[in-house]
Amino acid sequence: MAQAIMIQGAGSNVGKSLFVAGLARALSNRGLKVRPFKPQNMSNNAAVTADGGEIGRAQALQARAARVAPHTDMNPVLLKPESTTGAQVIVQGQRVGTQLAREFGQKKPSLMPYVLDSFRRLCAEADIVVIEGAGSPAEVNLRTGDIANMGFAEAANIPVILLGDIDRGGVIAQLVGTQTVLSDQDARRICGFAVNKFRGDVTLFEDGVQFIETRTGWPSIGVLPWFDQAWKLPAEDVMDIASGGSGAAKIAVPRLPRIANFDDLDPLSAEPGVSVQIIEPGRPLPGDATLVLIPGSKATIADLAFLREQGWDIDIQAHIRRGGHVLGICGGYQMLGTMIHDPLGIEGPAGSYPGLGLLDIATTMQPEKHLSLTQATYVPTGDAVEGYEIHMGRTDGPDCARAWLTVGHRPEGATNASGRVRGCYLHGLFSADGFRRAFLAELGAQSGLDYESTVEATLDALAAHMEQHLNIETVLELAAEPDYSMS
Repeated sequence: MAQAIMIQGAGSNVGKSLFVAGLARALSNRGLKVRPFKPQNMSNNAAVTADGGEIGRAQALQARAARVAPHTDMNPVLLKPESTTGAQVIVQGQRVGTQLAREFGQKKPSLMPYVLDSFRRLCAEADIVVIEGAGSPAEVNLRTGDIANMGFAEAANIPVILLGDIDRGGVIAQLVGTQTVLSDQDARRICGFAVNKFRGDVTLFEDGVQFIETRTGWPSIGVLPWFDQAWKLPAEDVMDIASGGSGAAKIAVPRLPRIANFDDLDPLSAEPGVSVQIIEPGRPLPGDATLVLIPGSKATIADLAFLREQGWDIDIQAHIRRGGHVLGICGGYQMLGTMIHDPLGIEGPAGSYPGLGLLDIATTMQPEKHLSLTQATYVPTGDAVEGYEIHMGRTDGPDCARAWLTVGHRPEGATNASGRVRGCYLHGLFSADGFRRAFLAELGAQSGLDYESTVEATLDALAAHMEQHLNIETVLELAAEPDYSMS
């Protein structure tokens, strides 16, 4: 039976996902069969799995770190926000509906059997399962019915390591304060702590470590210095999207409120000849952009309205008049068309909504979600592309006759008559080095990046970083075999 250890955070965005990825690669390097697991995630940045479902992209990266294929069991509950108060609910990879936050809070205890079911299957094929919590257990107002942090740890009797973020300040209060607000039973489940994102001389924090150990009774697993190469790995959260690069080819990306599956940007940001600029609300699209890339969206119609409110539709028209290029992916592709029909009211009030009119296509929203891993060919050069599709809606129209990708014998995407406006449903296509080089060459930029090798090398560097600064042996000693008798 597998051993298991859970990494919980003393706050949100303390670096749990990257910590788990690095630990997974370090343990895999030691010859162990490792599986990542996150009971509940909230993210619009999803990955499609070979078993026909979707999970948080962070768990897909952790699976890669563990050298295994992503599986829906690695993230059995995924919430994909569609508004400020509601989210699409994915259970074991499949959409089960949309719920308001209050409704989900009432129903989440009923999801624990699915969570434990997935966890048991992972344990059956692993030597060790490394579990990532969500947010922080210090949010004790969410403890009743919890399936993400201490509720899960209690149900499977899993020991917990608490991770704090010193970069944002107050890490002693984060860690000691978490113990203070937890119930005695939950606090006893924490068996150690680690400090993340330290900048400078770690010996300067020795007294701080000793204070936390004395005050909490928990042993320190280590102080992890800031990992400078983290930007080379796919971003987990919309909060982590940032402009990057200083190359001559400028790619402008409007930050939509419900931006989704923005991993398309990661390989472009890593290119030395490219500058990716995330355009915040209230700012115009830059007049000297080479390409405007409209990304995926979890709420296409609402984000299209927001795009117009910002005046970005006018900026895009001016960009095209100057000879610029436009690319829309998934929701961005749908926005480029003449019309979006939503007869069933899937995204809000039923009706038809005018698109940007830059492609002669129309989209009809449909209740069935299309999920697939996809192999395609870039028509102009014949370069192979691997990616994934994750969308609700069907798109067709005259400009689809100028498809620029083929999936088997099926044309995919659309191009306008000038060739400067394109769209498609395929995410992840820029990870293919050959296609990316050809695409950037059309924009007048050169590519010298081997993206997949860069990601692998960065995961190895992260694992070496953790081996150097953390006591991995202690982590293995603290891990324990799950016990479901408490559930």
